Amino acid sequence: MRRKNLLVLLGPNLNMVGIREKGIYGEESAESIKLQIISYADDMGFSCEVFQSNWEGAIIDRIHDAKSQFDGVIINAGALTHYSYAIRDAIAAVRLPFVEVHMSNIYSREQFRHKSVISDVCVGQITGFGKNVYFLAIQAIKDLM
Repeated sequence: MRRKNLLVLLGPNLNMVGIREKGIYGEESAESIKLQIISYADDMGFSCEVFQSNWEGAIIDRIHDAKSQFDGVIINAGALTHYSYAIRDAIAAVRLPFVEVHMSNIYSREQFRHKSVISDVCVGQITGFGKNVYFLAIQAIKDLM
């Protein structure tokens, strides 16, 4: 049986986790969290790639490429969550199961963060559990397959 492939997409500033706003995102480095995601995915039976970009177009290109390479996608689009209709349309176009995640609870933060323009094209959304949102999303994707 073929091993399922999982993509974790990280948007702008998520490379700065552990450095920026430690009260919100914690002190653990982005690299450490990335390695834990890959390890957890492996334990759950997935091959996993983590891709981070601060550029909207690079994220859109990776979403387009995902159609032929991955079985599911976890996306933390960062601030792009709240206004990128281009990312929303890319997700809708590839027709893969996407789980939207946010380390912080976006609904307890600034008002502009309360709206996600990508949530309606994702199978679900997990927010507010720090790095654990990635592990919960991996479990959710596994349960969908």
